[in-house]
Amino acid sequence: MIEINLVPDVKQELIKAQRVRASVISIAIVVGIAAVGVVVMLAVWVFAVQAARGLISDNTIKNESQKLSNVQDISNTLTIQNQLSLLSAMHDNKNIDSRLFDILTTINPSAPNNIAITNVSLDSSTTTIKLEAQAVNGYPALDVFKKTINATTFEYSDGSSKKSVKLATGMSDSDRSYGEDASGAKVLRFTLTFTYPAELFSKSSQNATIVAPERTNVTDSFLGVPQSLFTQKASDTQGGN
Repeated sequence: MIEINLVPDVKQELIKAQRVRASVISIAIVVGIAAVGVVVMLAVWVFAVQAARGLISDNTIKNESQKLSNVQDISNTLTIQNQLSLLSAMHDNKNIDSRLFDILTTINPSAPNNIAITNVSLDSSTTTIKLEAQAVNGYPALDVFKKTINATTFEYSDGSSKKSVKLATGMSDSDRSYGEDASGAKVLRFTLTFTYPAELFSKSSQNATIVAPERTNVTDSFLGVPQSLFTQKASDTQGGN
């Protein structure tokens, strides 16, 4: 078959150029539509999704913050800095329990009514001192010991003023019994309990002094405790109570 091309070359070039232009326009339209889609998606992400996530996060922060605000004394436990700021106050409020040994030395009567302590308990929650002790001189020594404690005072400085309070109130004794000490001597065993003033072991009580009928002891400068003040508890023996 014989084909005769009646379209001149110029016309063919024009048709070819039109086809290329149509293709370029089509591609441009597709790319434009895709770009618009991307912009729309980004707009939705920024203005819708991000806003929703921000709102949810804000609500979560508010709820958790409210929970923390409802915790009692949260300001005292929230930061390490606050804990550090409390160390100084804790140091100022701590008790000087070592004064107990000076007190025991001062209130112990002289021979023959001296006593030997087998156990001592200090209860700061009830401000009581409990002594388990024994005396070779028996009931006379116990009576002298109780009178000595009742007559003992605690003197201290509170700022610029000098103050004095009784060492013991509400004294009581119990668990009286006889026994034998390590040397075989007959001794009276007893338990003595009394309430002490809050100032007695307070760090704020300066120039503290224990004033007993027979002796006076500057508590914070005493260097030693006599070994004779403490002893092993006497064993049971036959004898009246």
